Amino acid sequence: MTTDSFFALAIAGALMLWLGFILAFGGYRFCAVLLPIFGFLFGFGFGAQMMQAFFGEGFLSTLTSWAVGLCFAVAFAAFSYLFYLFAVSLVAGAAGYALGAGVLQALGFDFGFVVWLVGAIVGVAFAFGALALNVQKYVVIAATALLGAGLVVGTFLFLFGGLPPAETVANPVRAALQDSPLWLLAFLFVAVLGGVAQFQTTRGWEVATFNRLADDRLSAATEVAP
Repeated sequence: MTTDSFFALAIAGALMLWLGFILAFGGYRFCAVLLPIFGFLFGFGFGAQMMQAFFGEGFLSTLTSWAVGLCFAVAFAAFSYLFYLFAVSLVAGAAGYALGAGVLQALGFDFGFVVWLVGAIVGVAFAFGALALNVQKYVVIAATALLGAGLVVGTFLFLFGGLPPAETVANPVRAALQDSPLWLLAFLFVAVLGGVAQFQTTRGWEVATFNRLADDRLSAATEVAP
């Protein structure tokens, strides 16, 4: 490994760990900033995986998969920036998709149309459930804790376990579930710790919902009675 590649790897790993810890331990408090970023990253991976599922091509192995991934990324980021409810449903849907597809792959199923479809169905169910039950705050806390933990553990697998970068980007939760029981325990530990930390630090604090097409003011935090 050359010095340049080592530094590139170190910088990429540090950025992934930073985003993972911010998501896991501060996802709700910083959601107004993080949601569009998350929408971009999830949209990119979801679009590329959709092409992989439909046409059997490798993840990001063709120009078309990159183009479709970027289209989903821009669309999800834009709508997450404009509409709070869309952003919350996307976070919930992403967690459902990652868990649904991740569990099937951990059970031995190869990624394909069936795994993608099950993940998408679970994701849609999570998204509608979050809106129907009116538990957006807790959905954001739980989903960001799970996704952040998956990104943290996936980064360690990428850096020290030999996991290819494409697999880490495609589904870090699946990587944590599938690699070994120890990584699964680490994933659960970080997820629970992050979720509890977020709940404790935001017990009297809520993010104001926003619709930036109707109101161009920046979203603000509001204090609520304990």
